Amino acid sequence: MKIQIIIGSTRPGRVGPQIANWMLDNLPKETTADYELVDIADFKLPLFDEPVHPSMSQYQNAHTKTWSEKVKQADAYIFLIPEYNAGYPASMKNAIDYLYHEWIDKPVMIASYGVGGGPTASAQLRQVAERLKMHPVDTSPAFTITRDMSGEDGQIKDINEAFSPYADNLKLAAEELLNSVNVPEASIA
Repeated sequence: MKIQIIIGSTRPGRVGPQIANWMLDNLPKETTADYELVDIADFKLPLFDEPVHPSMSQYQNAHTKTWSEKVKQADAYIFLIPEYNAGYPASMKNAIDYLYHEWIDKPVMIASYGVGGGPTASAQLRQVAERLKMHPVDTSPAFTITRDMSGEDGQIKDINEAFSPYADNLKLAAEELLNSVNVPEASIA
């Protein structure tokens, strides 16, 4: 079972990769799940530029084909998003909109972060995931980041200490995600 943790922010100085690594360290290990970090910044997707609607699966651009192949590899996803002005980043929406069939019937956990934890962004992304016939789990971890947590470089100074109160909620959401994945027995290692 392969679960991708998709980092949804591409902003320079972002804390998304730091949080994704903390999540990776704190997700249940006693499972058949194989977790993979996927950073949409690595795919350098321009604003949606495919001439044919994604539902036709007739991708013309190399960046779209590469993104599609990566997303197809997963049985489920964890979308990690910051909350920007009560919404989730355009970079995440753009990455989602490039594809269609790759997302259908896949379970997803939505984890958010921000000054207030990011629940509004999470709720908006849940609506999009449901429209794509994805299956969001009930629990959506929301990580509050305060100014005193950040160092001069903008990164969280001691993420293990700062995020320790969130570990149980992350594990609960991960268990919901793991229980919602329908993978044929033959493909489970």
